[in-house]
Amino acid sequence: MERNKKREENYIFGVRAVIEAVKADKEIDKILIQKGMNKELFMELKDALKGKNYPLQFVPIEKLRSITDQNHQGVIAISSPIEYYNIEETVEALIEEGKRPFVLVLDRITDVRNFGAIARTAECMGVDAILIPSKGSATVTPDAIKTSAGALNRIKVCKTENLKDSVFYIQQCGLRIVAATEKASVPLYETNLRGNVAVIMGSEKDGITSDLINLSDIACKIPMPGEIASLNVGVATGMILYEKVRQELHGI
Repeated sequence: MERNKKREENYIFGVRAVIEAVKADKEIDKILIQKGMNKELFMELKDALKGKNYPLQFVPIEKLRSITDQNHQGVIAISSPIEYYNIEETVEALIEEGKRPFVLVLDRITDVRNFGAIARTAECMGVDAILIPSKGSATVTPDAIKTSAGALNRIKVCKTENLKDSVFYIQQCGLRIVAATEKASVPLYETNLRGNVAVIMGSEKDGITSDLINLSDIACKIPMPGEIASLNVGVATGMILYEKVRQELHGI
C-alpha cells in the first residue's frame, strides 16, 4: 500500500487537475492520453496545451488503469521529481563565476537505470550539468534517482527541445565538444579533455547522431583489444569522465 502511495505521488489524475498543472507550468515529463477519450474533454485539454511542449503519448485505457483505479477521465500526467534547468543559463552562470564548465550531453539514452548510474558517476567526477533532449530520452524518475544514489538531486539536469542547437550554443560559449564514438580514429588517451569541455555520449542502440558528431570539435574512442569491442554506455561514460579528471589532476 505504502509503495503504491509513493508511486501515485508522481502522477496527476484527471483532465481538470492536469490542465491546472499545465497552466502553472509544472515540471511534467509526459502526459498519457487515452485513445478515443471523451471528445469534449480532449478539446478542453488540447486548448490548454497550445503553446506548450509537454510530450504526449496516446495509450489504451488498460495502460491508465494499470497506473491507478482513480477517476482519471482518460488523462494522467507524470510529474517530474526534480526541477529541470536551462543549459544556456547554466553555462553562462558557471563562466561568470569563473569556473570551467564541465557538461555531459546524453544523446537519447533511454534506459532509466543507465541514466541514473551515469548521473551518479557524473556527480562523482565533478560534472556541472547533464544535458538531455526533451523527447526520446530517459527522464528523471524515482527509479533513476534511486539508481543514481541521490546524485540527480545534486547535479543540474537540463532539458532542451533541440539538442543540436543547445550543443552549438555552449560550443560558442567556449566549451570544446568531445564526441565519444567507436567510429572515431583518435583514442581516448590522445584526446585533450582539460578545460571547458562538453562530452557527448550516444544512445544504447544507435550511438551519437551524425549531426552531433559533425558538430563536435573532436571525436574519440575507447581502445578495446577484446573481441566483443562493445561497452555498456554507463561503463563507457565512467571511463571517459575519469580520463578527464585524471588529465586535470596530472596536467597532461
